[in-house]
Amino acid sequence: GRVWNSKKKELIKQDILLNDGIIRDIGKIDKECKKIDLDGKLVVPGLFDMHVHLREPGREDKETIETGTNAASAGGFTGVCCMPNTTPAIDSQEVVRFIKERAEDFLVDVFPVGAISKGRKGEELSEIGDMVKAGIVAISDDGDPVTDSGLMRKALEYSKMFDIPVISHAEDLYLSVDGVMNEGYYSTKLGLRGIPSVSEEVMIARDIMLAEYTKSKLHIAHVSTKKSVELIKNAKDKGVNVTAEVTPHHISLTDSYVESFNTNFKMKPPLRTEEDLFALLDGLKDGTIDVIATDHAPHTIDEKELEFDKAAFGVTGLETAVGVIIRFLLERNILDLSQILEKVVINPRRILGIDIPEIKKGNPANITIIDPDRVWKVKKDEFFSKSFNSPYLGQELKGKVIGVFNKGTVSYTHLRAHETSLHL
Repeated sequence: GRVWNSKKKELIKQDILLNDGIIRDIGKIDKECKKIDLDGKLVVPGLFDMHVHLREPGREDKETIETGTNAASAGGFTGVCCMPNTTPAIDSQEVVRFIKERAEDFLVDVFPVGAISKGRKGEELSEIGDMVKAGIVAISDDGDPVTDSGLMRKALEYSKMFDIPVISHAEDLYLSVDGVMNEGYYSTKLGLRGIPSVSEEVMIARDIMLAEYTKSKLHIAHVSTKKSVELIKNAKDKGVNVTAEVTPHHISLTDSYVESFNTNFKMKPPLRTEEDLFALLDGLKDGTIDVIATDHAPHTIDEKELEFDKAAFGVTGLETAVGVIIRFLLERNILDLSQILEKVVINPRRILGIDIPEIKKGNPANITIIDPDRVWKVKKDEFFSKSFNSPYLGQELKGKVIGVFNKGTVSYTHLRAHETSLHL
């Protein structure tokens, strides 16, 4: 296939020889072995999603660790971070160990994110040290903001002791109140309660100031507004240790889509304006935004097939991410392949202190295979996830993951993962 060379930052047509999950040779190889023809396909280091909701424990009706990791491998991800808004929350070493043990036998590596506060109630710090020992790679109360500034300061100070980032869900609940979409022209036209952009921006400003004061690592989740990008850029220019992510849906869709009243366009933060979208693209190009992460949030049919203002917030994203990235970023020359791999391979792992895979002789095979030219329609009956609340249902995307290698296993994702796993 067309193999990504990390040092030269280019694709080179090569063969890769794998044995016992290790890359034994790269180049022109002529050996008797099982051969997989990847002519014309992109062979790149395994993708990583640092913002995924696997729902287990507690909401296995929406997703499980097994179905979520199957969806991740189908989407090209060999590693994911699972967020702590489970039931019970990931706020103790027991829950962390449960998740890691459940994920051991699956192809995708799962890295838990611990809750900042006990029960994610925003009142008392969780046992951060114990959770770090058990295997968390960051802390967050994602799904809800940390409203108490004093508690957020303590979280940043504690995280510094363990050299892990605090992931901020930036939302002022007193400003967003009962809003269900972006506050602006379309919310007024549709008669829906709005979530103003300032509800995100004031919390980002606060958390940046706290990170600067404590000299701690801060990561801003799902950035959605132009002003947010400006705040992050200014903080980086001042030397504040802040990083940020954006979702595929926020860089490809706007609040105009809500005119359909399709609840698959309802998420937090909400889809914003075209001006915000272009600012996010500029932030990706200039490095202000470090990561593309899906914020994969599966929901049951009952939670989504309701009036727009009553439906749950959140959309799935693992299986459509590559198609969105290629169609909206690569095809439109917003980012080149090297920049994309920085956002979905290198930077998320760097931020979390996780080893970055490289396609190199002697390394374990941690690889994603992509057909960049394949045009495909998103269909709900083809999802590996337990839920299919995707904003891209019925749309055509370009670029399809056809397989992943990790933990000595290859999975061909055009068929069901459990039918196609093969030990190499």
